[in-house]
Parts: sequence; structure tokens; C-alpha cells
Amino acid sequence: MAKTVGYEFKEHLIQKQAKAEAAMLKEFRNGNFTMEKPLIKYNPYFVNDLAAVMLFRTEEETAITVRVLGKAKEGDFYQTFPKGKEHVLPIVGLYSNYENKIEVYPYQKYSQKVVHTIKTPEVAGAKLVEYMETTPEYMQDNVIFLCPAVSDLAIAVDYAGDVRLNFTVPMVWDIKRSPNGNILLGSERLMKMPYFVSGIYEMSPVGKIYKEYRVPHGYHHDQITLPNGDIAALNCDLDNGTVEDMAVIIDKDTGHVKRTIKFSNFIKPGSQKSGSWSDEDWFHCNAIWYDEPSNSLTFSGRHINAMVNIDFDTEELNWIISDPEGWPEEYQQFMFKPIGEGEFDWQYEQHANLITPLGDVMCFDNHHYGSQNPDKYLSANDSFSRGVKYRIDTDKMEIEQLWQYGKERGKEFFSPYICNVLYYNEGHYLTHSGGIAFDGEGNASEQLGPFAKIDDPSVTLESITVETINDEKVLELKVNSNYYRANKFTLYSKDGNNLSLGRGQLLGSLGETPQMDYDIPAEDTGELLPEKHQAHITDEVDMFTFESKFEKGQLVMLLLESEKEIRRYFISTSRGERGAMCTGTFLTDDDRDTRTVVTKEGLDGAYKVKVIVDDKKYDTGITITA
Repeated sequence: MAKTVGYEFKEHLIQKQAKAEAAMLKEFRNGNFTMEKPLIKYNPYFVNDLAAVMLFRTEEETAITVRVLGKAKEGDFYQTFPKGKEHVLPIVGLYSNYENKIEVYPYQKYSQKVVHTIKTPEVAGAKLVEYMETTPEYMQDNVIFLCPAVSDLAIAVDYAGDVRLNFTVPMVWDIKRSPNGNILLGSERLMKMPYFVSGIYEMSPVGKIYKEYRVPHGYHHDQITLPNGDIAALNCDLDNGTVEDMAVIIDKDTGHVKRTIKFSNFIKPGSQKSGSWSDEDWFHCNAIWYDEPSNSLTFSGRHINAMVNIDFDTEELNWIISDPEGWPEEYQQFMFKPIGEGEFDWQYEQHANLITPLGDVMCFDNHHYGSQNPDKYLSANDSFSRGVKYRIDTDKMEIEQLWQYGKERGKEFFSPYICNVLYYNEGHYLTHSGGIAFDGEGNASEQLGPFAKIDDPSVTLESITVETINDEKVLELKVNSNYYRANKFTLYSKDGNNLSLGRGQLLGSLGETPQMDYDIPAEDTGELLPEKHQAHITDEVDMFTFESKFEKGQLVMLLLESEKEIRRYFISTSRGERGAMCTGTFLTDDDRDTRTVVTKEGLDGAYKVKVIVDDKKYDTGITITA
């Protein structure tokens, strides 16, 4: 029988990078590379195609300064690397489709400088920037890093609006800079549609991955590093059949889960319902924040229109910032009363909560629907989104609005999903509206960006990022796509070494994929799965993915059969549209597409992969080994 199901084994990026790095170092050590004639490897880690690595030796142990020359002097990026005789230097901040000039010289010996050229191709993200309004004096060598929300991948933009980092791999969710200078962001390894990924990468902007902290049952949205270095990350309570309603504390050294926090322990599902609420996605946590002075965690629950604060140790409820209308009586004691003579608005379907050093609470108020009462929901054209800062008094349970930006811009700045704020200092904030969408007639879209673009190619997607100091705008970046969040930092870290050699680590566990507890009676055809289903299996070190096409409503089950056991996994063919789609990066435009991931946790030995479609059982001809 001819094969009807495709198969490939996909190396983990960590393994692929380890092989490439070993080959690069072998070439380096077998050659005579000097500062004048170095070995230059373009995008050696397969992640950032505006990066390279330069390798050479010096006769004396010396520190080396690298300056990546900008198109204007203000665009220079530079870094001095520690003393050594062997130099393996990350080169970041290259321009797209450009003959980039790189100055290299021994520290404090500028007269010995050598200039090298790295020619880059046109990269995918380079044409997305509509404009950047700021000054080089304000931005200096910082970039605005944008995390993906649709098919356009991560980019970083300098003061002039030039893209200086362009990821070729769909790494998603929030990006944060670790205290050691590395960056943390979600992996590209999809575990469950539409956007739950295998874990969190710790990596360098040059593209080198040092660790993957795997998150059981899938990571989403946000993570934060605790004072002891452990990571608090968001995941799902799959045992309860729900999503985006749980957090885990991950050991910084082993990646193992030290503790699990279930939100249903302090908020009863269904206590409040935003316009996007569903039984499965009843909380929709999109942010986690640890506040050291109060030893508390704050979670942003989009589908309950609330920021919820709990004690870190006891998990007891401290307070809730939410419009109190419609909340059950048992929660009213945790609600705040608005005070002050200034303007006040509650937040709705908010994102990215944080607590400032003064104890004030900030978030991006998407203001989606704009009410707890469905009879008062706002249309997209009548809506606004904004960054907002509240001051709370937890003794008097009073709340005052201190600052906002965005309401005055109306639908131009309206994002019904995603987005964030950042606090730099008192009066100095970033407000990122990354989910703007307009139809062909200029109306604000009632759909979320990823859905709107699939349904109507004339829809335009935008992101607008603004920084203000004492209400004066000092930066505005507009990009022609939706981007989940924005952050600002330098590509060269002042705190770390920017590139560490050696194989990365795969830490923690993906958890065991839940099985169906019943069988579906089916005739064993003894045949291969029909070719019309266009099935394909991608095998990896710790999981495999079964992709195939099925019609809406078909009854489908994936089977793993070994000599010892049969494992059964349900494949959903329903086509209900979600009320949330915080990254549509993995969406396809064919509603027959299914994607089922099974981790190798709990598997032992060889398993034949079979599929039940309605009342018939088919073979795939593929065997998975764990």
C-alpha cells in the first residue's frame, strides 16, 4: 500500500543549535582566524536573521569592542566583551537588505579598528513599520521589541523605525529580560490549539537558546521571575476541562513544578461574565504579577473583567479591581469604591496588570464591551482602549484613577484583545495598543484581528505603541500588523555576556496528555487512512503532533496501540469561534484543519498510530517510540 500519512522527525531547536555551534567551533579551531580576517557566521542559530557571530583569535589576552554601525551615527549599537584570546562575539542589530559595517578593535585602542561587512537579505518584518516618531536622544540604543499576535513574527524597531531584529521562528507571548541579561519568551512548539506552547525559552537576542522551561499542559500569555529566581507561569487546569485558569511555580534550576495555583480555589467559575466569557475559558488569565512588599500575586482575568490579588503563601483573596455590578454578594467585600474628583472608568477585558513601586495598579484597559451589563455593551466604533493607573487603599477599600492614556483617541486606539502597559518611573509609561483592526470602510472591527483577517482580506491590522513622560508624548510607533505586547531594551545586555557556548538544557516536563476513558466501536478496515485527510505526523523528542483534515462534526479518535496498552485521544472537529485569540500565529485558514499533540510522558516502548473516523478504524503506517 502506498503511504498516505506523512512523517518527519523534527529536532528540537536546542539540538539543532548544538550541532550547528559545534560545527562552527570546529571550523574556527581548525582555521587561522584573526581580527583582520575573522570567521563570520550569519544567523548561526536559525532564529534571528538580523544577527551573526564573529570568531577570531588575538595573540594577547584582550577585551574587544564591537560597534555595529547604524545608517546614522545615532543608530550605532556597541558592546565591549571580556578579556580573552579566543573571541566568539554575537553581532546583533543588523539592518535588512543592507551592507552592514561592523567595527572591531581591542578595548581602548580605536586606532587598531578593523571594519567588516555583513550583507543581509530582505527579511519578512522589515516592511511592517508605518512610522516611528521619537528622537535618538530619547531612544538611544534601545529598541521596541514586539511579540507576535498573528502570522507576522517578532521584530525589534530602533529610533528611526528600522527593524534591527527579525525572528524567523514563531516564538510567542510576553518577552521579559531576565536579571542575568537573557530574554524569556514562549517557545514555538505548539501543544494545543490555538496557542498553548510547550514552555518558556531563556535565550540571547542573537538567537541562542540556553534553556526551555517546559510547562505541563501548555504555557500561555505571561510569566514573571520571582525574587528567588523561580518562574511563575500561566497554564491550564486540564483536569477540570478548562483553560487559562491556573499558574505554576517552576524551579529555576530543574524546571520542575514546585507548586500549582488553581484560580477556581478563590473565584468560583461563573461569578462574573464578560462579553467574551465561555464555560471552558471562564477566567482567561492573561497576566501574572508578583508584588514583593505585599508578598502577593495579581492575575488579570479578561473574562471576569477583573484584576484579582491573592496572598502568595496562603492563596487567600486580598482584593478585586472590577466594576462591582453583577458580582455575587460574597465578593463585594473585596471590591473598591471609586473616590476623587477626577474622571474615573472601570476597566473591561483588561490585560497586563502590574503594581508600581508606590503600590499603584496599572493595566491596559481594552474596554471591550465597556460594561458588565450586556444591555449596555458598546460597539467597536463607539469603543476606546487605554493605559490606566489606579491608586488603591486596602484599608478603606477605595480606588482613585490617577492617569490614563488612549481614551481620547477613540476607535483609532481601540484593541479588543491583547496589549500592555509598562512602568518606567512616575509619570513615564509605555502604552501598547496592539490589536487594532479596521474593515475596508474604516470601521473598527467587531472581530478580533486574527479572525477578521481570515474572514475579510480587506481588513487592516495595526499596532500603536506610545510612550509618555508627564503626559507629553515622547514616542509613537505604528506597525501594520497586530502585536501581542511591546517591551523596550537594548539588544546588547549590559548585565550578561550576550552569548554563552554549549548545549542548551531541556528542563521540566510537558505533563501527560489526558486520555479518553471510553472506546468508540469501529470496524477495523485494515486500510491506511484515506489520502483525502492529508494527514501528517511530526515526531519530536518529547511529543508528537498529528495534523489532518476532517469535516465539521465528524467523530474522530487518535489511537496509540502497543503490546501492553491502547491509548485513546479525542480529536475535536467542532468549529466554534473563541471569544479570545491572543495570538493567532498558529491559525490556518482552512476550518477542516485539526492538530492533536500527544506528549511522550507516560509512554513506554513502540506504539502504532491509528485513527477512528466515524465508525471505521484506519492505520497510519507510523510507529511512535518513547
